[in-house]
Amino acid sequence: MKLSALIALFADWGWRQLLLVTVMFLLFAMMLFSQDFTQVAAGVALFLFGMTLLETGFKALSGGILERILRASTARQSHSVAFGLASTALMQSSSLVSLITVSFVGAQMITLAAGIGIIIGANLGTTTGAWLMAGFGLKVDIAAYALPLLVLGVLLQLQKGQKIRGLGAILLGIAFLFLGIHYMKLGFESLQGTFDLTAYAMTGLLGVLVFTLIGMVITTIMQSSHASLLIIISALATGQVSYENALALAIGANLGSTITIVIGAMAANAWGKRLAWSHVIFNVGTALIAIVMIDGFVWLVDGLAGLLGIAADNYLLKLALFHTLFNLTGVLLLWPFVTKMADLLTTRVADKPVTREQPLYVIPAALSSGDTVRQAVTLEVGHLFDNSYGLIAQGIGLRRSVIESEESLAHAVQNTRRFMPLDLEGDYEQKVKNLHNAIVEFIGQAQQRDLPQAVIEPMYQLRRASLNAVQAVKAIKHMHKNLARYGVSEQAAVRQKYDMMRISLAKLLRALRRQMQAEKPLPSEQMDAFFSHWQQQIDETSRQLQASLDQDIRQRAMSAHIATSIMNDEVYWRSLANHLLLAMQLFNQAQNLPDKQTGSGELDAIAPTF
Repeated sequence: MKLSALIALFADWGWRQLLLVTVMFLLFAMMLFSQDFTQVAAGVALFLFGMTLLETGFKALSGGILERILRASTARQSHSVAFGLASTALMQSSSLVSLITVSFVGAQMITLAAGIGIIIGANLGTTTGAWLMAGFGLKVDIAAYALPLLVLGVLLQLQKGQKIRGLGAILLGIAFLFLGIHYMKLGFESLQGTFDLTAYAMTGLLGVLVFTLIGMVITTIMQSSHASLLIIISALATGQVSYENALALAIGANLGSTITIVIGAMAANAWGKRLAWSHVIFNVGTALIAIVMIDGFVWLVDGLAGLLGIAADNYLLKLALFHTLFNLTGVLLLWPFVTKMADLLTTRVADKPVTREQPLYVIPAALSSGDTVRQAVTLEVGHLFDNSYGLIAQGIGLRRSVIESEESLAHAVQNTRRFMPLDLEGDYEQKVKNLHNAIVEFIGQAQQRDLPQAVIEPMYQLRRASLNAVQAVKAIKHMHKNLARYGVSEQAAVRQKYDMMRISLAKLLRALRRQMQAEKPLPSEQMDAFFSHWQQQIDETSRQLQASLDQDIRQRAMSAHIATSIMNDEVYWRSLANHLLLAMQLFNQAQNLPDKQTGSGELDAIAPTF
């Protein structure tokens, strides 16, 4: 490859790809240089792979249980914190809990304050991993337990059932975690005979800052504070790092864990970004407290270690105790201010000024669970309806404010003097079709995931509702040219026909608007009655219009040219009204479909604005 082509290739890459290639090159070079380092690196790789399998297994095995408990655990702040702590302690993955929480907050299924509670609870839950590794992982030959788990895990993975395969993934994950700990321990023990890393130990504030930065970098690269803590504990157990420097590394690992949620929030909306900011504030604040008060924490750890029966030279358990204490301190200090922080972030981290055509909810972060997929599609279809409603209102020459008021629509229509110039073709492409494309693409991505039928079925309904809204806007595109021309005609007979269609559509838009703004969808029976009533209204208006048009043609009150235009527009008008009604009916049906994941007969969602 020519040098210029190579330079062009690197220029096309983003910073993530360049960072990945750089890290891989450095790792490869160091593994060629040192067999001992290869063992440590292999241990870390096995540990990270095990965590990935654990996340996959818990997602498959839970079948929505995690999301269900999350939604039920936000009534009180204490419940949110307890959920974050318990779920992270169980799954040993704060990143999974954090990313699911980002998607739930982004879809507005839980409040920002509840999300903050879960995040700080998850931070406290990560400390359980340090206790397990320090108290058990490095003192027992856990590689002996890994092999039977590998056999059982592979056997279960070969089965067809989703939950059985999920259990197999969990067993394999635990096995690889054990193997990772084993090889990392061996690597550091071998490395001790080749290098003496303690020669680079640093004391005082400078040592705390330098090793905090090192811990942060390690966690940023591996995207796992659990893996970072394993490295720290393994290095401490083999004497490759001093106790004081290990404490600073633990602070850095905690600080570096914010990168995972920040990256996850990049694809989220403003609510997800607010939650990510709260995580950054919490971790940075906790790290600063730990750095400034590290001598006090060391003194407290020594005192509590004596009370708990931890030997004075058992630095592994003392490191785990330190990790728990400074995280607990951060939780206790932030606890009283969670609600105020949520309010402040809502004010300060504002929604970016976006054009109405951009998707607001069907974003990658919403693909994390079936609940958020269903909620995101529901809200985005509501967003598309709102755009469609605005374009149709403009197309018939009325302002949204008039339709949404109590003003007489007949009076507003009959007193129209002119139609504002519109680019309905461009607006349709940008504000409606683009959104519909995004919805269809998002549903396609969701279908590639193993989602329950309770999620798939309403998505089909919502997609059809979206398509009908698109068809309604296409109908107003065809009508608008003649509406703008004949809707203000000096010929009373001509104007009357267009006024009839405009009044009918305005009344329908007002009824649909009010229905979409209702707190809950109509029960199926009431929706059927609503649909039937408006079908009758459309049919009756059509009969009156055609009877009046026939009479005008017989009396030659208008030219044949105008009469045929009215006939064509009457077809578009009926199509528009029917597509709007069908879109509303499908949307309502999708919300009323039983949600077997949550056990609720209705989607517990914030109603989108139409």
